[in-house]
Amino acid sequence: MSQTVDRALSILPLLAQGPADLGQVSTELGVHKSTALRLLRTLHEHGLVYRQEDQRYRLGARLFALAQEAVENLDVREIAHSHLVALNEQCGHTVHLAVYEENEVLYIDKVESRYPVRMYSRIGKPVAITVAAVAKLLLADLPEPERRAIAERLDYPMYTSRSLPNASAFLKELAVVREQGWATDLGGHEESINCVGAPVRGADGRVVAAMSVSAPNVVVTAEELLTLLPLVRRTAETISREYSGTAPTKKA
Repeated sequence: MSQTVDRALSILPLLAQGPADLGQVSTELGVHKSTALRLLRTLHEHGLVYRQEDQRYRLGARLFALAQEAVENLDVREIAHSHLVALNEQCGHTVHLAVYEENEVLYIDKVESRYPVRMYSRIGKPVAITVAAVAKLLLADLPEPERRAIAERLDYPMYTSRSLPNASAFLKELAVVREQGWATDLGGHEESINCVGAPVRGADGRVVAAMSVSAPNVVVTAEELLTLLPLVRRTAETISREYSGTAPTKKA
């Protein structure tokens, strides 16, 4: 039974590359055509594959509906939380998770620092969108016209001397973040607070959330915080793999 299931599931990635006829499926699976036909018929009955008029098979609409339903029911916070806790245990600093919703970037999870000096951020509270590392990551992933439209309608409060002063500077910063794949806020919101963040991506590669590590200068310098970037990025990549359902890359 397990071999039959394995063979049936092997048909799906084959058809994801494009329509295939019975002979191609049979050859790819290394089975007789009668076996391949039986598997295709079963998948067809469940709407997972569809037989075209030219007798070739393609992925069925039911498969796409199931995939969309699965994506809609994914809770990135639930998936990410244990990884955020593990990161906090390793570095000791405040860890945030944020998403972009209805023109705001909101914190949806937070793991407090183990140090006495703590941040006043709260779950459900909007972030300072023009300076926060998580906001830069989320907005940098948007299509260019949307990024520009958002940048042009934002206000640019000068929280500190390091805050981004206008749309031009903000767009330039987003371009850098988009290219490098990570972001910082080094005293842009509060002079004494530094932050480094990385994106959480879905199966399509788009950014679905952003996570960050933040710490005050009295605990760790900006330079010392930046040494945590590889750890932050690895954590974000782990969450991304779990969220998107992709297996981790195997080491040689």
